[in-house]
Amino acid sequence: MKQLYHSYDEAVALFKELESRRPDLFRTEVIGQTWEKREIIAVTITQNIEIADTKPALFFTGTIHAREWIGLELAIGFAQYVDRNIAYDHIVQEALENSTIYMVPCANPDGFEYSRNHFSFWRKNRRQNADGSYGVDLNRNFPVGFVKSNNPSSNVYGGPAPFSEPETRAIRDFVESHKNIAIALDYHSQGNVFFPAHDFRHEDTIDTTDMNVLCANMAEEIRKISDREYGIHQGKPPTKLISGSGREFYYSKGIIASVVEVGTRNISDYLDDMIEHIREHIPALLTCLKEVPNYAIKTVMPRPENFRATYVGIDNVTLEWEPYSCCKDSDEIYFEIYRSRREKSYCRPFNLIGLTQANRFSDSNLQSDSPYFYHIRAVNKKSGQKSPFAPVLAIRTHVDDDEFHRTYFPIPDKTGYVAQKSKDNASHFGVNSLFVGVNETKGISYSVITIPLKTIPKNAVIKRARLRLYPMNRVGVTVEKFGEWDVGIVDPNSIGDLTSFKDVEAMKIRSYVGRPTLSNHLTQGIWRSWEFSEVECKALQEQITNEQVVFRIEGPKTLSIGRTSQMMQWDIGYGKFGGGLAFRPHLEITYTLEPNRMELFPKQSFTVCADGIEDGKILSGFDSDGKKIYATFDFELGSLPDWEFMQITRAYVVLNPIKVYAKDNIRFHLEMIDADAERDYEAIKARRIIENIGYDVSVSELKNQEQVFVFDTYAIQEFGNRLRDKKSIAFLLRPSSAQKLTRNSVIEWHSSHPEFTPKLVIEYLHKRRRPVSPVTNLSFKIENGKVRLSWKNPKDKDFKGVFVIKNRFRKPISPYDGDKLYGGPDDWTNDDFGALDVKKYYAVFTYDDVPNFSEPVILEYQPKNSG
Repeated sequence: MKQLYHSYDEAVALFKELESRRPDLFRTEVIGQTWEKREIIAVTITQNIEIADTKPALFFTGTIHAREWIGLELAIGFAQYVDRNIAYDHIVQEALENSTIYMVPCANPDGFEYSRNHFSFWRKNRRQNADGSYGVDLNRNFPVGFVKSNNPSSNVYGGPAPFSEPETRAIRDFVESHKNIAIALDYHSQGNVFFPAHDFRHEDTIDTTDMNVLCANMAEEIRKISDREYGIHQGKPPTKLISGSGREFYYSKGIIASVVEVGTRNISDYLDDMIEHIREHIPALLTCLKEVPNYAIKTVMPRPENFRATYVGIDNVTLEWEPYSCCKDSDEIYFEIYRSRREKSYCRPFNLIGLTQANRFSDSNLQSDSPYFYHIRAVNKKSGQKSPFAPVLAIRTHVDDDEFHRTYFPIPDKTGYVAQKSKDNASHFGVNSLFVGVNETKGISYSVITIPLKTIPKNAVIKRARLRLYPMNRVGVTVEKFGEWDVGIVDPNSIGDLTSFKDVEAMKIRSYVGRPTLSNHLTQGIWRSWEFSEVECKALQEQITNEQVVFRIEGPKTLSIGRTSQMMQWDIGYGKFGGGLAFRPHLEITYTLEPNRMELFPKQSFTVCADGIEDGKILSGFDSDGKKIYATFDFELGSLPDWEFMQITRAYVVLNPIKVYAKDNIRFHLEMIDADAERDYEAIKARRIIENIGYDVSVSELKNQEQVFVFDTYAIQEFGNRLRDKKSIAFLLRPSSAQKLTRNSVIEWHSSHPEFTPKLVIEYLHKRRRPVSPVTNLSFKIENGKVRLSWKNPKDKDFKGVFVIKNRFRKPISPYDGDKLYGGPDDWTNDDFGALDVKKYYAVFTYDDVPNFSEPVILEYQPKNSG
């Protein structure tokens, strides 16, 4: 396996050979010397090499940890790909025409050679420390967040001082002398995950969205090649953030940066894995390189400001942002708008939903009760340069007229994991993490998640559901490319002791949920959702009578020879390593109810013809002179429930033809009209039509069957408006004919017999239309180093709780636009992990049981030293 890898000398020779053969494309230079006197090289690749340093640049570092050989091999593979393909590959041509890539293929030559020849697991460089041990972790030797250590033998020993090592000084000097560097990628192994830079505060930064999108775009290129999904994880609380890394040093210089953890082993099987890793990362690197001009520090365009949702409906959303004022000629600028269904998603041509020069965009035909994530950037149509992204905008569409929504969280002491070799599985419940899969230490592990369903009505009909888990620490648990992870609904009759491995293993699964997650689709830092099919929704619905549902999560149960682990770790939001409320597993349910049904009968009916009006009859057609005969009938709405607490889901008018004296070429139309319209022939002819109801019917359709005229959405809205305003409603039957003159064709639609009397049928749900009142007296104070928020809840019987949202960049009008700090009925919460020196907005939304959310009450937090 190791024989196929390049030595450091072979790699240097290879790059120098490329330089000698293609001096217009490659440049190799020495930027420093190691403790063992090896030269540290940097390789520059671009078209027209003599102006390389005038172009915006991508900075690539590899193998800063000695045992992580992917960096050097990828650098070699990328250089060879450019050499072979630039003559005809327009992507390579475009990327290198406009950008430069600087590569330090191996930032730790001494350590790499020691790993290659003596001890493959060696991580540090080869400095001899004062205590006789060897090595400094070069990725802890940069100044940002540097931590002084008195333990030189530690694998993460950061050295006696920042930049104490010749390798990190060489990188520092190169970066500081190349102000054209816009993006930096630091290649490591293992984990199949991107780790964007952070500023040591658990708050989003203005360029968090840029880094997430850049990584997601690269991840999509990887997926296209190998069907492997990469995670994106910036470091969520209470994770201890890496100190003294190169990534944060680059970021401190205004460079957007990310670590890229490749593969599942430090030194992969070359033919089976390493070649694939190289192949999938080359297009990802090219994608990144094409973005470099958009982040050139000297010429970067301003990002769109105050990108926000000004309206969120059932199936549509209106987006707005501030007019773009950086260019004198606004015609030069237009905006790209992207929509995604999950967090940290890519922005590629296939999810680009709009181009506009306006500062407003409406998106429609969305699914009700569903999350959407929007990105926007500005584009200069003359230069083609694009701005950074505005901070991502998250919304959730409202529930449909017949829908309700519930989000349920697990019962802590009934949620955990059981491991085959563990002697105390009870201790795994309600704390830290869920482990699922198999490894040598734990054996087979299952997780159990118990979710209460007490508040969902017993007669609920579940339309959609999804279970969501937050995957964490894919690096440490070592997931190889085999096996799958499944979620199953447990048959309640098979539930024994949840803390017994044998009992959990013996559980019977009522139904598995959604698609299984393949090992190469597991990602760190991106929610995993199991979507329920219609059949699976029915299986979940059966659990409502038990007032809880138990899920078993299972993974691989065997290990390949030579493999020690195939285990995934999921956050449960509790314990020392849990991420808190925002990262707890949850079950989202969209449901409806069987509607109430009410039948109304006309209070009066008229036939209106040229000869006059006949009360009590409903006739429609053409008289002997060919003039139209109209019929009208009215309904009183006073017997219906209060409009404020009902939602009409369907309405229709039922008419029965009693006598048919008409030709086949006549059709009849039902119209909603004003109830106070005059009942004379000329007034009826000049009537105002509110809406046509259903479809017109022909004479041939009338024979011996009732006719149902169904309200469309607009008709239901107009009907609701009349109900709200306590008005009656009226309908008119109008004939039409394809012939120029039709005579003596009449349909009688009315009978005193109840079975044949026209009726208006309304189906509705008891459902509150408007939210309860907002909270009052929202305020904050600093307590125990945290921002503590408090407020006064409304006194309303329908009040169920509040959502508390934090957003650094804008006032959130949606309860999903930002970090959720709290959900529930309390009147206070803490921003547990928030920084005190960062300006931000807090928003509190009340909600009822639909839920309808109130307008937000917003508090702007200004740090004391902000001026």
